[in-house]
Amino acid sequence: MIDLNELTKLCEELGCRITPECSLSEYITFRFGGPCRALVSVNSADSAAKLIKYMKDRSIRYGILGRGSNVLASDDGFDGVILLFGGDIAGIEVHGRQIVCQAGALLAAACVRAQQLGLTGMENLFGIPGTVGGALYMNAGAYGSEMKDVVVSAEYIGEDCELHTIKAEDMDLSYRHSVFSGRNSVITSVTMELEEGDPYAIKAAMNECMQKRSSKQPLEYPSAGSTFKRPEGSYASLLIDQCGLKGFTCGGAMVSEKHSGFVINKGFATCADVLELCGKVREIVKEKTGYELELEPVILK
Repeated sequence: MIDLNELTKLCEELGCRITPECSLSEYITFRFGGPCRALVSVNSADSAAKLIKYMKDRSIRYGILGRGSNVLASDDGFDGVILLFGGDIAGIEVHGRQIVCQAGALLAAACVRAQQLGLTGMENLFGIPGTVGGALYMNAGAYGSEMKDVVVSAEYIGEDCELHTIKAEDMDLSYRHSVFSGRNSVITSVTMELEEGDPYAIKAAMNECMQKRSSKQPLEYPSAGSTFKRPEGSYASLLIDQCGLKGFTCGGAMVSEKHSGFVINKGFATCADVLELCGKVREIVKEKTGYELELEPVILK
């Protein structure tokens, strides 16, 4: 049972903003989802640790959100507290060739900072619509680059509600996976190490990356980015194309006609629409090609 008065008092003591009965649709890039009991904007690793301990001690359900760019939020909402790692915990510091980002910093902002300082290695990550913490959680990547190529360490809150440091070699980083995936630990900051480069060449590479995204991806529609993980031996978009599923719809959800690896919200989609559509796509692809597609976004329910 959530005592909102007690939780509000704790948030005031920690200097964190709290919004009761907050609609998740405002915080998910797919732009749908019901309400959570309360949304708390985390402002530091210490605050996050204290909030998590408070909720664990009281058996209160809690979830973690960054930018919500790889998340499906249930139409029924979330019967618990959402900890938002956003603009209140988005600091970026530079120490030589290392960039230290708080978990809520946008990955794009970190890429821009690196470019301004003539640090190369993150160009292909520019444009991925998420936070640095979220990017490490799923080992985000694009155009041949992944977070594992630049990360050297991270700080996180463990299941003991204490802060810990972990080195990259211990993160079990692989395709869309890290040691944090599916665990109750929470990333609070990420340290990346880059190489020295030419700021103008880095900027040109970033511009080229964004041009590719704009020309090939349906950025004009709400979505969660790539909807399915890449199956071994093929590509989700290729398989969906082969099955003639471009433009396939369920309610307000549609397989993008521009890039079939994306399921988009045409403006009135619900989470149920997206899940129904994805289920049918998986079924048809399995029947016609033998490949089993796996959803990439996390389902928050």
